[in-house]
Amino acid sequence: MAYRIIRSCKSVAKAAQRFHASNHGLELPKRNFVSTVNENLLTAKVPLISTVRYTNFFNKLPAEALWKGVTSVSNAGRRRGRGKGLKLTRNLNRGQIIGVGKVNMVWPGLTAPVLRGKELIQQEKLPEDPERMAKLAKLRDENSSRKSFKIHPLDRGWSGSKLPGRSIGPPDPRGEETFEGFDTICLESKPVFNMSANMGRKRRMSVFVVTGNRNGLAGFALGKAVEGKAAVKNAKNRAGQRLLHVNIYNNHTVYHDFFSQFGKTKVFVKKQPEGYGLRCHRAIKSCCEMIGIKDLYSRIEGSTNLQHIIKAFFIGLLQQKTHSQIAEEKKLHLVEIKKETGEFPLVVASPPVVRKREEIKRDEILDYTQYVMNNRVVLQKKKFPPFYTKHRSWEIYLRRQEYHRNQDKVRIRLLTNYGELRSYLTDKYPEARPPRKERKPAVADA
Repeated sequence: MAYRIIRSCKSVAKAAQRFHASNHGLELPKRNFVSTVNENLLTAKVPLISTVRYTNFFNKLPAEALWKGVTSVSNAGRRRGRGKGLKLTRNLNRGQIIGVGKVNMVWPGLTAPVLRGKELIQQEKLPEDPERMAKLAKLRDENSSRKSFKIHPLDRGWSGSKLPGRSIGPPDPRGEETFEGFDTICLESKPVFNMSANMGRKRRMSVFVVTGNRNGLAGFALGKAVEGKAAVKNAKNRAGQRLLHVNIYNNHTVYHDFFSQFGKTKVFVKKQPEGYGLRCHRAIKSCCEMIGIKDLYSRIEGSTNLQHIIKAFFIGLLQQKTHSQIAEEKKLHLVEIKKETGEFPLVVASPPVVRKREEIKRDEILDYTQYVMNNRVVLQKKKFPPFYTKHRSWEIYLRRQEYHRNQDKVRIRLLTNYGELRSYLTDKYPEARPPRKERKPAVADA
């Protein structure tokens, strides 16, 4: 290989010698030219420019990677209890402004405009700020310190400061439509994972909410996003676009008892009088608050999946019938009897054409509760007496308490009605009245 290189150099040298001789009329020595060419090719030359490294460990990686190397703990170490006393990361760029440093300068085009009116602003040095470093340190400390986040007791959710059960505000306005009078309650917030071949295990937040105006208009939706705040926003706005109208009886309860089912979840709902309150699942209670229902009783059987519970409850609300619809279907008068009116029958709805007694079939369902529940009956579990009622000591206790039975209640009733303790023989034997304790007159201080 070296022989071929030397041979090619000789041919190049011969060609160069002929060229110079033809142009300048000079005859160069052959031996000297070839030797100089060979020496120039074989000698090592030292480079004039040397590489300089301007990067190091601290400016090659971003701040997040550097803080992670200082504050992170492996999963195995975390399980062993390490990493509990690590400091929080600090944002050292907080308070820093481009163009403003230790030397207070005016830079036209960066920290100040180039022209001010017709005057061209020149570079100028301003007096130093002695409190600059103290202000930066204060900002960094505020960012790194742990703040105690307290929530008002009335604003807390179902379990402390967690998101489910808390109010998250009305949906965002959409164009000219604004959701005035609306409110949203979070029902479920949980992380979900999706395993894919390219991205691996991908984590997102799933938020299930219900929104309403407390006047018969409500909707629910599910939102997912990588960040929790984005998931809440997506679910809230999506629920505002899926509003449903629910009929409310006398602005406080449902029209009738109903049964609904979604999947393996069964929901039984009972109509209640005014002042009863909401005695139901906490998710159904939040939905009733958003709809405007104040008195209700519900019972759940089967699966307790929260999303299935809400869907089954809304299906039952949308399928309920008004009194006029039931009267038109049966072509009979709908009469209501309740304790609040002293068991007095009250005609609630009447159809335009009423059937006669001869037109009603013998096997037709005329019971109101059985009709609206679609021939379903709620299972009532038998209540067994307490275990101690079978003991001998319970009989002895009842025998001893028989003399004192209802004495307190009778005493209170007699004092309320007559103002004294008396019986049906008091008028016949007035001397049998119990002696009254006379109050001593108050003595005025001299």
